[in-house]
Amino acid sequence: MPGKQTLTQEQKLTQRLSPLQLQLVPLLQMNSIEIEEKVRSELDDNPALEVNDESSSNMLDKDEDGEVFNETAEDIQNADYRDDDDIPYYRTNISNRSADDETPNAIIISESSLVDYLMEQVHERKLSDIQLKIAEYIVGNIDDNGYLSRSLMAITDDLIFQTGLDVSEEEIENVLKVIQELDPPGVGASGLQECLLLQLERKKDNPVSKLSYRVVNELFDEFSKKHYERVMSVLGIDDKTMRDIIADIRTLTPRPGNAISGIADETHSQQIIPDFNVEIEGENIMLTLLNNIPELQIAESYSSICENYAKNKPATRHEAEMAAAVKLKYDKASDFIKVLRQRQETLFRTMRSITIRQRDFFLSGDETRIRPMILKDIAEDTGYDLSVISRATVNKYVSTQWGVFPLKYFFNEGLQHESGEEVSSREIITILKSVIENENKSKPYSDEALCGILRSKGYEIARRTIAKYREKLSIPVARLRKEI
Repeated sequence: MPGKQTLTQEQKLTQRLSPLQLQLVPLLQMNSIEIEEKVRSELDDNPALEVNDESSSNMLDKDEDGEVFNETAEDIQNADYRDDDDIPYYRTNISNRSADDETPNAIIISESSLVDYLMEQVHERKLSDIQLKIAEYIVGNIDDNGYLSRSLMAITDDLIFQTGLDVSEEEIENVLKVIQELDPPGVGASGLQECLLLQLERKKDNPVSKLSYRVVNELFDEFSKKHYERVMSVLGIDDKTMRDIIADIRTLTPRPGNAISGIADETHSQQIIPDFNVEIEGENIMLTLLNNIPELQIAESYSSICENYAKNKPATRHEAEMAAAVKLKYDKASDFIKVLRQRQETLFRTMRSITIRQRDFFLSGDETRIRPMILKDIAEDTGYDLSVISRATVNKYVSTQWGVFPLKYFFNEGLQHESGEEVSSREIITILKSVIENENKSKPYSDEALCGILRSKGYEIARRTIAKYREKLSIPVARLRKEI
């Protein structure tokens, strides 16, 4: 039988983003530095776009002063409220500041070269030309933490194939020993154990350090796992001596290169500039959106040309092409101004909602007073989509009198207290941290015991949740927290 064709009707609900919304998405994700760079780029690329000199000087020129992008405080502050009585307790405004004003709480981590520092010392040693070439290659393979990233055999092969230098592993090892005598102590080691031994070798005159050297050299595995009874039994020492050894080893640096390279763990050469500032005056909270964005407008010449072409149709093909090109630039500039204003308003309203919900924290600085809050809460407050809130809070920071915090810091899940009140996970984490800090280190609490302590305080929580929060705090299990 031939197939039948049928006609069916169905209804679907779909959401499509407008062209302006599509432009808004990447702008929302930008931080203050990125958005300033984006504005510079648009001003350079589009002659129809210019800075409104009447309200602000060119903020993109660091030699000139003026105001920043200024969507009036009243417009943003009152937009969500029917009348003055509905406006909340705190005042809000957009910051007006000059490009040469000091940006609050900018955190900058600079970097110097560990390689240069080591090579300066190498050239002070009496080395032959061949030894100097070997030293340069070895130093070039020392990472930012101060560890040698290649084996001696691999370095031997590298020198043959890359430089044509045929040397033995013994020759390379002799040069490596010279490098391991340089500062900082411990540099040039192939692993943590060797790094600690190199540092302890420089403290041989200290009787405790001699024992520490034996512990790291002969009983490193037992010590790392905190099997102190085994260590004391092998060395024949008492509790006091063991405590002295532990204290001595703790003075050593596991990453000696960091002291020179200026790298602080995960904050490698990073710069943090807050996007918002919160100030407290009594019980009032003042929120400021920080930026160096000038107020933009359409260039008068482009506006005049567009108006003229609208009244008088182009007479020739050339004039029509010119009109289309001008209109394209005009529309692009107009859209960018609208999207930029929408970005500022979205960020401001998002942060204002966070400020209201986390009022107790901003007033006190007590992280246990951070309330349960998820993206959906802010979406409901502002009327924005969840994806908009997510983009508006990513990589954004707020400066407060208590420090600089990422906006994601204020989002956390809620748990139930026995009183029926919902409490934030951050409150529980803070209490957990306090309990562990004050525990008897000779008999640290297991996760099960910690679970019982929190339950006694009214927090219904599972053992696996305790383990998750403990790991989040980078706190090891009870066995590894044990001290003598």
